[in-house]
Amino acid sequence: MFTPVIMAGGSGTRLWPLSRGNYPKQFLALTGDTTMLQQTLLRLKGLAHQAPLLICNEDHRFIAAEQVRQLGVQGASILLEPVGRNTAPAIALAALQAVATAPDAVLLVLAADHVIDDEAAFRAAVQQAEPLAAAGKLVTFGIVPTAPETGYGYIRRGAASGLGFQVDAFVEKPNLPTAEQYLQSGEYYWNSGMFMFRADRYLQLLGQYQPAMLAACQAAMAELSPDLDFVRVKKAAFEACPDNSIDYAIMEPLSRDEPASVVVLPLAAGWNDVGGFAALWQVSGKNNDGNSHHGDVWSHNSQNCYVRAEQQLVATVGVQDLVVISTKDAVLVAHKDQAQDVKHIVAQLKAKQRPEVTFHREVYRPWGKYDSVDHGERFQVKRITVKPGAKLSVQMHHHRAEHWIVVSGTAKVTIDGQDQYLTENQSVYIPITAVHALENPGKVELELIEVQSGSYLGEDDIVRFEDRYGRA
Repeated sequence: MFTPVIMAGGSGTRLWPLSRGNYPKQFLALTGDTTMLQQTLLRLKGLAHQAPLLICNEDHRFIAAEQVRQLGVQGASILLEPVGRNTAPAIALAALQAVATAPDAVLLVLAADHVIDDEAAFRAAVQQAEPLAAAGKLVTFGIVPTAPETGYGYIRRGAASGLGFQVDAFVEKPNLPTAEQYLQSGEYYWNSGMFMFRADRYLQLLGQYQPAMLAACQAAMAELSPDLDFVRVKKAAFEACPDNSIDYAIMEPLSRDEPASVVVLPLAAGWNDVGGFAALWQVSGKNNDGNSHHGDVWSHNSQNCYVRAEQQLVATVGVQDLVVISTKDAVLVAHKDQAQDVKHIVAQLKAKQRPEVTFHREVYRPWGKYDSVDHGERFQVKRITVKPGAKLSVQMHHHRAEHWIVVSGTAKVTIDGQDQYLTENQSVYIPITAVHALENPGKVELELIEVQSGSYLGEDDIVRFEDRYGRA
């Protein structure tokens, strides 16, 4: 049985303001009731496989763990990248982890942010790839193109190899006339970034083509630090690792040196990497005017628009081919054909250190979430939701006092070692420098309003004394 390796890193800036640094697109429910990460895990149903291995960064660890828990997936492990070093080193970490317990492990490498409409076709392709991978081939899944797409890299097929083809070449993103030629020839596939191979074979090739990368990854995995559901690698060693993609590091040189060792399997399964709002519009349901509406949206004489309203009503009149995104703290209006350029807005905001690049107004934590409802020079109001059985860290603040009002549920509040229980409409005051903690001892979510007041209200004014989630 193979081991699914889910690559859940990345920031998804081309889908800002929906996708942000601390909550990127793979963790969002963009095309249904489940998130893109969850859809990736769910489409493995019906395939015999080992427990999945997720790779994500430190900031997203609790989000990933919670979304896996919601699906009831058993035995999943989450490998934490201390820094981003592209796909080749990330897969090397997974391969080293896999061979430590199963020397003949076969890996199915998937991105956590792809849409695949025909899941039966996907599963059939995986079943076709598994014996090839077990025999030492490096298998990549080539998407049968449906249009002259200029936003994807391509794979040119060579001689037939079983149900697939040898890879003749990996080709960079083409211009439109070249993409049209690729489509007409029938010899080119979109490069999906999905792979299947033996872990030991991948590591052997990494040592052959990228010895410095392999050495850095081995050093990083030499001192693992298990923490709850997570596995941390040695940060300093991984920071020294070269940055490279699996395509450049392994697949391209191997296809030149040993063309019979690299196989592309054609896949026609309604695949989309949702790389921007135009792609999101393509994979979303539409009304008779070609509009994709999400939330409280009304339109008149508008066609082929993607409109998402997260909180307030949004209306469009007499417009075509627009993307309109309204979140709790930002609004984006863009022409669908130029929506990819939202990355330039993100770059400008990042240069000004605007928090909207990284944070939503609603912020998720391992114990639940909070929504910053209002703020001023010396006050801030938050709506806090605590999951059943969860507890915030034992902490204190040097610059702010807090007032908690319970809206629903039951709160266990500890202030300077003294416990008390609060229910609906009851409140408590936490003075500056008081050591305090908040816990939900009940079976339903606890909701409360927090009013902060003081000279400094930043999230870094937290001194933690104890935390069940291992945060510093």
